[in-house]
Amino acid sequence: MSIQLVDSHCHLDRLDLDALGGDINHVIEQAKTFDVNQMLCVAINLELWPEMMQLVECFENVYASVGVHPNEDEGEDPSAERLVELAAHPKVIAIGETGLDYFRSEGDLDWQRERFRRHIRAAKQTCKPLIIHSRDAQPDTLDIMAEEGAAEAGGIMHCFVDDWETAQRAIDLNFVISFSGIVTFKTATDLKEVARLCPLDKMLVETDAPYLTPVPYRGKSNQPGYTRYVAEHIAELKGISLEDVASATTSNFYRLFPDCQN
Repeated sequence: MSIQLVDSHCHLDRLDLDALGGDINHVIEQAKTFDVNQMLCVAINLELWPEMMQLVECFENVYASVGVHPNEDEGEDPSAERLVELAAHPKVIAIGETGLDYFRSEGDLDWQRERFRRHIRAAKQTCKPLIIHSRDAQPDTLDIMAEEGAAEAGGIMHCFVDDWETAQRAIDLNFVISFSGIVTFKTATDLKEVARLCPLDKMLVETDAPYLTPVPYRGKSNQPGYTRYVAEHIAELKGISLEDVASATTSNFYRLFPDCQN
């Protein structure tokens, strides 16, 4: 039985191509051998966004987001209007990644929270889903989502690593839970429990390549094709087939991004 998977979060412009055959075309074709037929390339700043978009435009099965990562404290800090302007590109299907990160940033982080609010407003104006990054900032992330009406745009809790209660709050705000290679790590016992509990119609799979490479390739450079290992592990945790996980997560992606469906 053929399956179709979508890598809902990767950074193709940051891949270590020397470790992956030396060519982005090889990476895209390699993904297909793992049944990963589409991918979302996610922006983290605007300085490198034009080059990222040049890469995305080369591939029919690759889409993009526009946004500035919460840890990017230099470079352009866009207004909501600027994000709306850039999101008009036909390949841009999402706003982000955005959110809060209290692990890597220190001091007064009001600038992070204000940037997050602007991204949510841009998503609502463009009717494009949000890609949310949250690390050590769960209460503030969810509170701002609620205050700004992020449910109107909906979106993805990218690389989810928090507990089931947090996942439920996010789901109640019209967001789906995206699992990365972290769920395959032996130490990720709490996250494995979230994967078991999360309804199939509320989850996605991703790589965050080139980061967070799943078992059995942990420690090596990640690539979109390895989405399959995340999906296989979730299937094992839930006691269901890979086909069921692939079908559900791909359908969920298309529900969020209907323009991507062939």
